[in-house]
Amino acid sequence: MIDLTLVIPAFNESARLQAGYDRLAPTLEVFGASNVEVIVVDDGSSDNTLKRAHEVYGHLEHALFLQQPTNLGKGAALRLGMGLARGTNLITADADMAIDPGQFPLYTTALRDSDFVPGTRAVAGRIAYGSRLRTVSGSVFHRFVHHYTHTGQRDTQCGCKGFQLGPARLLALLAMVDRFAFDVELFYLADQLGLRVKPLLVTWQDVPGSSVRPMQDAWTMLRDIRGIRTTHYENIVVELAPDVSVEEIAKVAREARLQGLVLARGEENALLVVGRDGGPGGLGVASVLDGTLRTTNLAELRGRNYQAV
Repeated sequence: MIDLTLVIPAFNESARLQAGYDRLAPTLEVFGASNVEVIVVDDGSSDNTLKRAHEVYGHLEHALFLQQPTNLGKGAALRLGMGLARGTNLITADADMAIDPGQFPLYTTALRDSDFVPGTRAVAGRIAYGSRLRTVSGSVFHRFVHHYTHTGQRDTQCGCKGFQLGPARLLALLAMVDRFAFDVELFYLADQLGLRVKPLLVTWQDVPGSSVRPMQDAWTMLRDIRGIRTTHYENIVVELAPDVSVEEIAKVAREARLQGLVLARGEENALLVVGRDGGPGGLGVASVLDGTLRTTNLAELRGRNYQAV
């Protein structure tokens, strides 16, 4: 049993991985290194990020290293890692561990009665960055996010977020944004699904060397954010009996070579949510378990009990 999965997206982070691990190491001892899974997703780096990740994290008992063929974006990297996670709880963290990893136990405590625990750097509704220009820009960005998504969360872009595994997988299956606006999309989807969201105030340090390009990435983010509320979030599901067992589904899913699934259980039925490319495998599951392959939407998924399969 793995208690915690850390998903670390990394793009050209070879120079910062060791320092990030040094900050994380004491916290691994707190959890017990054998109880923690670390997934590093190299997002098509042009340096030796993947090699350095193996050197830094490869000694851990539960370490997984993935590489995107090209730079697809932070959102795409996180979706991949979240879909493969096995821990009871999941935390996303930047490669530099700018959010103090000593606070990770606070996340797992908060997740006992919450589905989604986003870290927040906002104090009294304001994030104090290193410069006045960046602080003012952050406030303008928040107003833009609120206008287009109606989320009230002040700090959507904090890279450290905690999830229970079931909701994490569901968000990864539903999300569509590939780049930095993925963080905003998570809050929108969480609200639409009725997830229990409990922000956690965190301490952080601004570590130099970020791969974020303020001007280029800002325009892409604004475009993606404007499109979130008009996106039709439909997904393939297998409709099953409400009392179907997760163990039975898992056995059939392995035979169909499906992974990263989540069962959204309700009173009248249970919906096995599969990837958007999982139609053929989903059809096999439906055939064996006497289910129906179809699509669903956010409204039908809202308020259910979410179990990772």
